[in-house]
Amino acid sequence: MNNNDVLRRLRYTFNFNDKQMVAIFASAGEVVSREQISQWLKKDNDDDFVALFDTKLAIFLNGFINEKRGKKSGPSPLPEKRLTNNIILTKLKIALNLQAEQIIELLKGVNFNIGKAELSAFSRKIDHKHYRECKDQVLRNLLQAIDNKYHVERTSKVHKAGQAIGADRSAKVNKKTFTKKKAEKKNSSSPWVEGARPNASSIYINPKKTDEPKRQRLKLSK
Repeated sequence: MNNNDVLRRLRYTFNFNDKQMVAIFASAGEVVSREQISQWLKKDNDDDFVALFDTKLAIFLNGFINEKRGKKSGPSPLPEKRLTNNIILTKLKIALNLQAEQIIELLKGVNFNIGKAELSAFSRKIDHKHYRECKDQVLRNLLQAIDNKYHVERTSKVHKAGQAIGADRSAKVNKKTFTKKKAEKKNSSSPWVEGARPNASSIYINPKKTDEPKRQRLKLSK
C-alpha cells in the first residue's frame, strides 16, 4: 500500500469532504489547499496524480486523531519523516480508541486472523527484540475492517429534495381528501337528500279522516 491509498480509504470510510480534509490537516498545523487534496486522491494513473509524502500523511493522521479524540492543549506533535505500516496502524488505533482485542475482532470480521502477541509486536520499538514489521496485507485488511464498522453513508441532497416534494404532495392529497369528506358529511345532514326519510312532522293529516269504509257511512233513503 502507498500513502495515497491510506488517505483515499480513510476519506471514503468517513465520508470527509474537501473542506473537512483541509480542516483535519489544519488541526495538525498544516495548511493545504483543496487542489492538493484533489491531487492526492486521484488514481495513480491519473495525469493530475501527486504522490503523498510520508510527512504529509503523518500530519493527516495526527489531525485524524484530533478529529476523533479531540485536540490536546499545547503544540501539535512533530510528524514522522519516515512513515511505516506499524506507525500508521498505531495512529489508527489511537484515533479510534481501539484495544488489541477489538482490533482482533475487527480483523476476524474480514476473515483475517491474528494473535494478540503478534499484534503487540507491531507496536514495539524497532530495536526491540519482539518487534515485527506490519505487512501491507495486515494494514489493508484493517482498513477494510474499519470501513465495515465505521463507514459513513453519503447523504444525497437530491434524495432529500425528493423526500420533501413527496411529503408536500402527500400533505396536499390529505388536505383535499379531508375537504371532500367534510363536504360529503355536510350534504348528508340535509333531510331531503335522496333516499333519506322525510321528517314526520311535515306530513299533513286530515282530522276528519276515518278508517271506516266510505260506503258504510252513507244512509239509505226510505
